[in-house]
Amino acid sequence: MEMKKVATRDSYGNALTELGAEVSDLVVLDADLAGATKTGVFKKAFPDRHFDFGIAEGNMMTAAAGMAAAGLVPFVSSFAMFAAGRAFEQARNSIGYPHLNVKIGATHGGISVGEDGASHQCCEDFALMRSIPGMTVICPADDVEAKAAVKAAYAHQGPVYLRFGRLAVPVFHSEDYQFVIGKGEVLKDGTDVAIIANGLMVYEAIVAGEELAKAGINAMVINMPTIKPLDEELVLEAAKKCGKVITCEEHSIIGGLGEAVCGVLSEKLPTVVRRIGVNDEYGHSGPAVALLKQFGLCADHIVEVAKDLCK
Repeated sequence: MEMKKVATRDSYGNALTELGAEVSDLVVLDADLAGATKTGVFKKAFPDRHFDFGIAEGNMMTAAAGMAAAGLVPFVSSFAMFAAGRAFEQARNSIGYPHLNVKIGATHGGISVGEDGASHQCCEDFALMRSIPGMTVICPADDVEAKAAVKAAYAHQGPVYLRFGRLAVPVFHSEDYQFVIGKGEVLKDGTDVAIIANGLMVYEAIVAGEELAKAGINAMVINMPTIKPLDEELVLEAAKKCGKVITCEEHSIIGGLGEAVCGVLSEKLPTVVRRIGVNDEYGHSGPAVALLKQFGLCADHIVEVAKDLCK
């Protein structure tokens, strides 16, 4: 039976609309991309609480800061490249520095933006947002987790960066899944190697774990949706149990999940780590699935790296 697939950007729009019916202080800001970020669903339901700022992401961030200072809970929405990249200074100075209660919903993260090409394939956003003091950084793996993450972000006091994808991905969580900011999830226990992943790489890690089992390698598979604050306890537990770790993310190997995990382990439990991600290069235009395979962001490559590591 084929698994249901949903793009987490759709989950974002749907979760905002569900939340909007429950609370009155939630407002949504967009930068001329409501159709692409899927906040148009919220706009249709609550036109008086949706604000389009045009192609002016920096202005949108500062307006959100003002709204948060006035007691509202704004979700600012744009592509990751523009929300984290173009508007970094405003996110840092106007939202992060005063620690305002603004949520940044960034869609179209990573290589899987596909045909939009290198200018839109943001593989630097985790690194940028992790560097802002007090900023929580989340990258959910499927529809269920994405919707739960949006609701958790609303309940959380302080700035949050949420990254969503354009590509439809398998929904593997059950509806009763409980998302907690700062906590990882063991999807498969193992003793030979720990695979720690986030975003669309989580399902690839699940598939890789099944393939590795056929080869006699018992892999632990961990979903790590919160990159900051990282679940250090789970990282250390996995490293102690397996002795070898692989990180998987649709992001540069510089500054993201891999470096966060390495930072913990190098200080507290030196462990052999292999990082799977974009290897300090730009993407290019092409079909999303083909690009993911080309850049090694797939189950086959995880299996290859794990076998080499477990020799």
